[in-house]
Amino acid sequence: MKFIHTADAHFGVENYGKIDTKTGIHSRLLDFSNNFKGIVDYAIQANVDFFLFCGDAYKTANPTPTQQKLLAQHMLRLHAAHIPVVIIVGNHDHPLSFGKAHALDVFAYLPLDGFYVFSKPDLITLTTKSGPIQIVGIPWPLRNHVVTSHLHRFKDHNEITAYLSEKIGDIITAFAEKIDPSTPALLAGHLTVNSGKFSGSEKCAIYGSDPVFMPSQLARKEFDYVALGHLHGHQNLNPSGAPAIVYPGSCERVDFGERKEPKGFCVVTIENNGGSKKCSYEFITLPTRPMLHLEIVLEPLGDQTQQVLNVIKKQVLDDAIVKIVYHLPEGKNDNVDLTALQNACQKALYLVGIFPIHQPAPLRERRAALKVDMDFATLLTHYFQTKEHLRERTAVLIEKAFTLKQDLEQAED
Repeated sequence: MKFIHTADAHFGVENYGKIDTKTGIHSRLLDFSNNFKGIVDYAIQANVDFFLFCGDAYKTANPTPTQQKLLAQHMLRLHAAHIPVVIIVGNHDHPLSFGKAHALDVFAYLPLDGFYVFSKPDLITLTTKSGPIQIVGIPWPLRNHVVTSHLHRFKDHNEITAYLSEKIGDIITAFAEKIDPSTPALLAGHLTVNSGKFSGSEKCAIYGSDPVFMPSQLARKEFDYVALGHLHGHQNLNPSGAPAIVYPGSCERVDFGERKEPKGFCVVTIENNGGSKKCSYEFITLPTRPMLHLEIVLEPLGDQTQQVLNVIKKQVLDDAIVKIVYHLPEGKNDNVDLTALQNACQKALYLVGIFPIHQPAPLRERRAALKVDMDFATLLTHYFQTKEHLRERTAVLIEKAFTLKQDLEQAED
């Protein structure tokens, strides 16, 4: 049995781009759509048994009609190829208001066979061309289901988070005990594991906000594979044991914090020989939009603009998203020609910005060297030594200062 495991398509992330003149669609939406199309293409060509999507199809729970159309086109291609689609609802897919439909609800109500949407914890047995597989689906734990109960109305934020983690753990255990050991089984969820690595914009997430699970709560012997969504970096949180606890990561880079991460999806294979099961997976990388973060420390001597241009000329800017940060020498003025840098980046898809970082002279340290009991000549010497353009003329300037001081004193008399 072979299936695709992917997650975090995030249709609607439209940062760092522009409107594509051929389609009228934002270039970043096309990036995410094209990569998701690549996953669907692979699934159809490989004739996999089913397609598992572990949540966060959209950036928000209110996707635009264009975003919905693009996702539906890809999903319906799977249906046309007779590949069942299993969907776990993620936190970005859920509205905050009670009673509203989530962004993936439409797939549960299509008059078509082959779409299975987990909007609440459940256990199903999916029939595929290679045989049955048991799937425990755990969508993103909804806090409002708890806070609206009179049993929890007086609990604080941390208590509710802890309760959700414990309760979902109990639900997973209860479903695991119902698993038929002779049939392949997997746990699929949109969850946060405490040993998972956050990336990019996710780093601002606070563990206290999300229900957090330990690997031991998920890596139960009843499951052959644990498929997760939510964290954007591909990772296996149980590399030396079984089952693997795998995040495939997002389909495309969401921000510059993910610029060095490979993006892709997982192809999972489960071999079942008379109840003796063996599971393996392969991470397949996808082509992604280059994100270049150029950070340049300028030397005190030499043309500032040329120093930045020298770095830019070494880069492949074609269709890339570029951000330039340059650090000015201590106490130096900013003389960089921004127009020259913008012209040098014309091949890039999008120039996020050019950001100078100033290094002011450490005035506090210089003041700390001065004392109230110092005489006038010593104070002047300290001052002129801090000024590079006055340093060589210190003696002459001190002499002039004393002359002015003497003239001032005589005028006051």
